[in-house]
Amino acid sequence: MDKIKMTTPIVEMDGDEMTRILWQMIKDELLLPYIDLKTEYYDLGLQHRDETNDQVTVDSANATKKYKVAVKCATITPNAARVKEYNLKEMWKSPNATIRAILDGTVFRAPIVVKGIEPCVKSWKKPITIARHAYGDVYKSSEMKIPGAGKVELVYTSADGTETRELVHNFDSAGIVQGMHNLNQSIESFAKSCFNYALDTKQDLWFATKDTISKKYDHTFKDIFQDIFDAEYADQFEKAGITYFYTLIDDAVARVMKSDGGYIWACKNYDGDVMSDMVSSAFGSLAMMTSVLVSPYGDYEYEAAHGTVQRHYYKHLKGEETSTNSVATIFAWTGALRKRGEFDGNQELMDFASRLEKATIDTIEAGEMTKDLALITTLPNPTVLNSEAFIKAIAKRL
Repeated sequence: MDKIKMTTPIVEMDGDEMTRILWQMIKDELLLPYIDLKTEYYDLGLQHRDETNDQVTVDSANATKKYKVAVKCATITPNAARVKEYNLKEMWKSPNATIRAILDGTVFRAPIVVKGIEPCVKSWKKPITIARHAYGDVYKSSEMKIPGAGKVELVYTSADGTETRELVHNFDSAGIVQGMHNLNQSIESFAKSCFNYALDTKQDLWFATKDTISKKYDHTFKDIFQDIFDAEYADQFEKAGITYFYTLIDDAVARVMKSDGGYIWACKNYDGDVMSDMVSSAFGSLAMMTSVLVSPYGDYEYEAAHGTVQRHYYKHLKGEETSTNSVATIFAWTGALRKRGEFDGNQELMDFASRLEKATIDTIEAGEMTKDLALITTLPNPTVLNSEAFIKAIAKRL
């Protein structure tokens, strides 16, 4: 048969360890037989990042700005042990954080729902997408241990030298203090990415903070979202038949637990960190979670929500059999291919992405799955497949 043609490349970011092995299997078994695959390839494996002083990560992010669509394999963010293991020049930053900063993007994470992997929350029927702001707050905070009695203030010194002070606390004994920040421009990008993604996926959008307590910090988030929505998106949302609303984070948590899903829940950085893990775990498995980075300028970078599966990689190196779940990595590819097809008006490519997703879900629902899913499925007598056999079972259905 004729292979599906592509007119514009996808930026391909290769990764590390077991996910790198799966990456090649997916291409060989599920993509290359059917697609005349065009990619601009970047090796984000830890050793190559070290060789290029991490320039390859910057280059891949800039290429994403050029081509608008990227697909990324899971990568290692090195700690001290990894620096020693890989004999690195330094402890390189998270590639995801570098790419997020360059694209000014928001991370959207959603579970892949299949029959037989039932959510812990019985009312959940449709995926819940977490939109996580990826800049500032506690992740960029300054901290101090207070040794004893004294006064702590926030001090802002303007460009002309004028000072503005705000008392944090008068300490009468030892304690701790933390200062954190955000930027209006980053919050605006976060808001626009959320509104655009809601329109893109035709889902309602919730946004939640704690503005009743944080009357300046969180309230600024709330105001920026509302101002941008009213000025740029209200009419588009009405035409699309979707809604946007703001609520307090504690109210959102209560609503989420009683909802049936099917919406985007936008959260500040820390809330998004916590809630995305809660949602993925409650839906069944982090290995069944998609992740897409969306910039306010319409750039998309798709990846799996999980890491490099280090333990399985060491087994693989010893020649031992592994049963590693490749579903989220497959869906990273299908997400990128569908978006590429959408941008290029390539219906064949979009249809292929949908067929590959259906073949993947049908394989699991037929009782053929990796070990992690077999341990939690409600399907009777599942067949446990190893890493390669699972991908081949999908290929057979495809």
